[in-house]
Amino acid sequence: MKLAILDDYQGIAPSHFSHLDRITITSFPSTLNPSIPAEQDKLIERLLPFDIILAMRERTPFSRETLSRLPNLKLLLTTGTRNRALDSAYCAERGIPVAGTETRPPGVNSTVQHTWALILALARHVARDDAAVKRGGWQGSLGTTLGGKTLGLVGLGKLGAAVGRIAIVAFGMEVIAWSANLTQESADERAEALGLEKGSFTVVEKREFFGRADVVSLHYVLSQRSRGVVGRDELAAMKRDALLVNTSRGGLVDEEALLEVLNNGGIQGAALDVFEPEPLPVDSPWRTTPWGHDGRSEVILTPHMGYGDEQIHGWYDEVAANVERWLNGEGLHCLL
Repeated sequence: MKLAILDDYQGIAPSHFSHLDRITITSFPSTLNPSIPAEQDKLIERLLPFDIILAMRERTPFSRETLSRLPNLKLLLTTGTRNRALDSAYCAERGIPVAGTETRPPGVNSTVQHTWALILALARHVARDDAAVKRGGWQGSLGTTLGGKTLGLVGLGKLGAAVGRIAIVAFGMEVIAWSANLTQESADERAEALGLEKGSFTVVEKREFFGRADVVSLHYVLSQRSRGVVGRDELAAMKRDALLVNTSRGGLVDEEALLEVLNNGGIQGAALDVFEPEPLPVDSPWRTTPWGHDGRSEVILTPHMGYGDEQIHGWYDEVAANVERWLNGEGLHCLL
């Protein structure tokens, strides 16, 4: 049996599978984007010999078209409790089991922690001031105090609500929320589940939301319906001193519109952990633009590290255990 490990940028996975001497393991740390025909052909060529494929979250999508060209595939694995980039319905038609992982470390979720790291870094100019001190400079403009400001949450699921709770408890912020089907009743239920009072999360209509928020943080599922949900109109409605933080999915924001706003200094700054495509191309304007200079907004970029902490080791241990079960003819855990 042959196992392909995909998109393990830091080379973490192989050691977790080394005890499985019944399979041959090959790791492919470089991502190929199957939405580009030439890269899809290379991906098919790469994966054609493999019986088992392990995907790292949604870094490499597996559509029906891609999967149909992999006749040797017998088991598809992914890290995480869900992966919307896998066509599990087609796998079911083919009789290919699809399994994920269940590891959830205790305490505050990794993405929630990273969201607050980015909010604080942007509000307090951490990256800019660090660079200034290292090149011999000193203080620039003053930092932003979060207390009393308004945090706007695009999406109030578990992650968004957890970010909102910290805003209230730790910083004394007002929290408003918007999503396509969000009601005040469901927002109150979220608040009470986190030990907050009813009304802690105030649901407002979309245009008012973007006009009121001092910090906008995205926590929304990407779908065809939600793609570009933060577009030109929403960005234009934001305050000039507002901050935008995205640790969810790059496609939620109209990239062209955001680049235009930031190049014109239309908001104070943006902190982005997610992009389309990923990894970010070397010649991407996100990498090459001198952000924070000549009237441009301040921009902080991180390489999709919202979930990039120690829990990845636990995920790979779970996947390895699932592979061993499958080889032994036993039932898989966390079937998707």
